[in-house]
Amino acid sequence: MSRIHILYENPEWLPPIEAALKDKDVNYKLQFVNDGSFDLAKAPEEGVYINRMSPSSHTRGHLSGVLFTRELLQWLEFHGRRVINGSRAFSLELSKTQQDIELRRFEILTPMTVVVVGKNKLKNAARNMPLPFITKHNQGGKGLGVRLFNDLENFDDYVNGPEFVNDPNGINLLQEYIEPKENFITRVEIVGGQFVLAMHSSTEGGFELCPAEDCDEATDIFCPTDNKNGRFSPALEISPNDDLILQYIKLMEANAIDVAGIEFVESSDGLRYTYDINTTTNYNTDVESQLGIRGMATVVDLASKLLAIDYPEVSMC
Repeated sequence: MSRIHILYENPEWLPPIEAALKDKDVNYKLQFVNDGSFDLAKAPEEGVYINRMSPSSHTRGHLSGVLFTRELLQWLEFHGRRVINGSRAFSLELSKTQQDIELRRFEILTPMTVVVVGKNKLKNAARNMPLPFITKHNQGGKGLGVRLFNDLENFDDYVNGPEFVNDPNGINLLQEYIEPKENFITRVEIVGGQFVLAMHSSTEGGFELCPAEDCDEATDIFCPTDNKNGRFSPALEISPNDDLILQYIKLMEANAIDVAGIEFVESSDGLRYTYDINTTTNYNTDVESQLGIRGMATVVDLASKLLAIDYPEVSMC
């Protein structure tokens, strides 16, 4: 049976996409992908697959999710199944280093970033960083490991102390801090090569800026999901024809990224630095309602169109 398959590990992210699927009356199947098995010689079920695996799955007890999904995507693609955000997109999702390289390849401005493998190398690497700087995980998610440091003494204490959070693979980044011209970063949402929306996320409360509205980590400082403090708002000044947006679309097309939320910050001198590509993007319902847009509906529309192309015999209600 041809249908849309949702590969997921976080059930709290399902309601918006399930609502969009039900509204369109599309046949779909949920597939939890933390662990399992598959026969390489057998063909997967027919249909279009949407990859919703998050790089932060290990923080929800799904340590095997990333590894299982990486192999699963290769199997699906070998057998000709269309995957929205397939193996190439997923590879970028798991590595901010690879993201930075691709941004540079398309001549998109990024902050100075140093890759550090091994906790014992962090303090030495920091001596070559301009102050202030930010720490990040290479396999990002939920803002884990994101900290701002204004001096090396506090950084050394953090690395040596109990609050240090290591990247799941031991790869950490030191990144130049770009002080924003105004107290927000901008996130651009693109689906199927089309601009969907742009939103501002206030930086006054910190750097962990997940825009999801509902999440089991609603009280987690790394994932502030309610908008009661007005942290998220539409970025009405961003045009679909903005040169930066067009660069993002070219990058996404070249890397087989179907769905992404890409973040940038404008510096005090007016330069726009891009620093993050999120392919398991979530949408904030307050911003959507203000704009009259449903982000997940655009994802389902894309999946439905691909399903009709691959399986024209499927009747779409």
